Amino acid sequence: MYDKQALKALVREKALKFGEFTLVSGKKASYYLDGKQVTLDAVGSRLVGEGILDLLADEMPAAVGGRSIGADPITAAVVTMAGVREIPLKGFMVRKQAKEHGTGKYIEGPVAPGEHVAIVEDVVTTGGSSLEAIQRAESFGLKVRRVIAIIDRMEGGAEAFEAAGYPFTSLLTIRDFGIEPPE
Repeated sequence: MYDKQALKALVREKALKFGEFTLVSGKKASYYLDGKQVTLDAVGSRLVGEGILDLLADEMPAAVGGRSIGADPITAAVVTMAGVREIPLKGFMVRKQAKEHGTGKYIEGPVAPGEHVAIVEDVVTTGGSSLEAIQRAESFGLKVRRVIAIIDRMEGGAEAFEAAGYPFTSLLTIRDFGIEPPE
């Protein structure tokens, strides 16, 4: 079982910054969550891997993955913790741009068309990055069954996934840090 309180403390200590920021979505924000400060930390990686595995336990997919670079350490953490728990699970990466050499693929990893997968993400705002990853994964032939994030900023991502037919879950939301979403 994953330790939600330990993950909250680590995010608060290493990833949550206050100030003026422009997010990937183009939105302006008074706080920023730098997920890589947690996912590239040994303790954070373990907590994230355990948490996502716990969320997947009832319907374990064949693989997890998401858009590079943000999802890569999450994928690695989940696959590693699955190995520790002796759960068969693969990982994959969704490139931002198709590879310009070799096979020219958007999808990297030991996955095959027809396999059920989950998309992972560090921080979800509008869901745009994950929706793009879903489109590329499905174009490859993967069957996306759900999306899981470390933190939901509660700014429309969950609703966008629901509207597109993908169940969404997060380990934490901004409310775990005393921050209310914009109205």
